[in-house]
Amino acid sequence: MKRKLAILCSALVGLCFTAGCTQQDTANQLTPVRLNEVVHSVFYAPQYVAQEMGFFEEEGLDVTVSVGNGADKSMTALLSDSADIALLGTEAGIYVYNEGKENYPKAFLQLTQRAGNFLVSRTEEPDFQWTDLQGKSVIGGRLGGMPELVLEYILRQNGMEPFTDVDIVNNIDFTSTAGAFTGNVGDYTVEFEPTATALQNSGAGYIVASLGEASGYVPYTVYMANDSYMKANPDVMEAFTRAIYRGQIWVAEHSAEEIAEVILPQFPDSDLETLTSIIARYQAQDTWKTTPDFSEEGFTLIQDIMEQGGELSARVPFDDFVDNTYAKTVMAEGISE
Repeated sequence: MKRKLAILCSALVGLCFTAGCTQQDTANQLTPVRLNEVVHSVFYAPQYVAQEMGFFEEEGLDVTVSVGNGADKSMTALLSDSADIALLGTEAGIYVYNEGKENYPKAFLQLTQRAGNFLVSRTEEPDFQWTDLQGKSVIGGRLGGMPELVLEYILRQNGMEPFTDVDIVNNIDFTSTAGAFTGNVGDYTVEFEPTATALQNSGAGYIVASLGEASGYVPYTVYMANDSYMKANPDVMEAFTRAIYRGQIWVAEHSAEEIAEVILPQFPDSDLETLTSIIARYQAQDTWKTTPDFSEEGFTLIQDIMEQGGELSARVPFDDFVDNTYAKTVMAEGISE
């Protein structure tokens, strides 16, 4: 009896050891990918769904995320090999291309199709019109960055000249704009979520307009990678694109509350009700693409915006800058959950 028990215990130990090794082997088989996101915002909900639902792991990737807090900083991470892939504004890649860099980053996956920031006022303005900004001051963004370029574009579309008809404050760091506004700088501020809603919930301001609705469909944030990395890691690129595509589809097929429940761990300082309201606002303005491909029409518009803002030294050819190879592959294969 003792001998049989010893054999059984030995077998169980062996089984447990094997299972442990199998789990370890599976973890070791995942390909590490360093992702730098321009800012941590609900604006990128499909990516967080992919993270929280385990889509990256299911596609064989171990994705670690860092935050750049600015497209210029995220691009620096990409160029300095501190990141393999970056989620950032399209304009950052256009600047690098026009500098003549040989191994320049290419856009391979579009995540958002609207600007994701909102105009916050000090007072309630239920009938706000963009022309109400005439003679007022607005905390904008970094000169040459997408938040600032889109703001200037909207002002011009409404017959106002930036810095002449409207005073735009550009000397405040991206992470400090809300604090500056609370400290009585500017009549308005332009903020991403969840900061815009946080200002409103605290009584420090009121969301009066969406820059996304006012500017139309713009390829605001895209994933980029250096050309050399893409050529050396085609399987990684396809797997990453597929994981994000799965996130895009999941977001498109679920309610704001369901999405909020999934991505809440990404925003520990928020709560389900607040997160749901933010996501519902983004859904209402058709913020997220449901496919990963990057359209030529959107690329033309973003260069028009940059040109109007005096930030485009030369037009960039679409085929030189965008690689839709992986997007087309995963779209053709389809997604089955």
